[in-house]
Amino acid sequence: MDTHLIFQHINRHIHLTAEEEAHFTSILHYKALKKKQFLTREGDISRGPTFVITGLLRSYSIDNNGNEHVIQFAPPGWWVGDLGSMIHQRPSILSVDALEDSEVIFITEADIEDLYERIPKFERFWRILTQNALAAHQARLVNILSLPAKERYAEFCRLYPDLIDCLPQKQVASYIGVTPEFLSKMLNTRA
Repeated sequence: MDTHLIFQHINRHIHLTAEEEAHFTSILHYKALKKKQFLTREGDISRGPTFVITGLLRSYSIDNNGNEHVIQFAPPGWWVGDLGSMIHQRPSILSVDALEDSEVIFITEADIEDLYERIPKFERFWRILTQNALAAHQARLVNILSLPAKERYAEFCRLYPDLIDCLPQKQVASYIGVTPEFLSKMLNTRA
């Protein structure tokens, strides 16, 4: 299991000794996913936060009319999961699947609690991650509620510049909250 990327990510917020890195590595769980394979489905209990090593995942929900609503794309170096399900051990309201062959590592909630005891600086790390996630989700909610579609698309392009050309328009449309037909018309009007 290649842990280089996750330690690069962790080291932006906290610094670990070799012994702390070894302990952290010992609690990581590795999973390879094929394209279209689920990490978790709506209704599952989340195992814990998942870090993308390679590939691309997305989290989404499906409404009562069968419409898909993409909440997040998770390229390498991003975390993904249903935080509420993990913390409260209740059924997930999101599904997470692989948009391409992917490798991920995850940490169970029990291991996170143990980590807080053994290496207290991880509480700072998870606090920073949680604060950043909350701020990002609040900004996304405000954008969905208040920005016109063109500006939501521009924000998508700013947030995910490497994904603009590799995602199907249907996925992008779902993320910005419009139909694929509307997105296509909007993009053709811009050209």
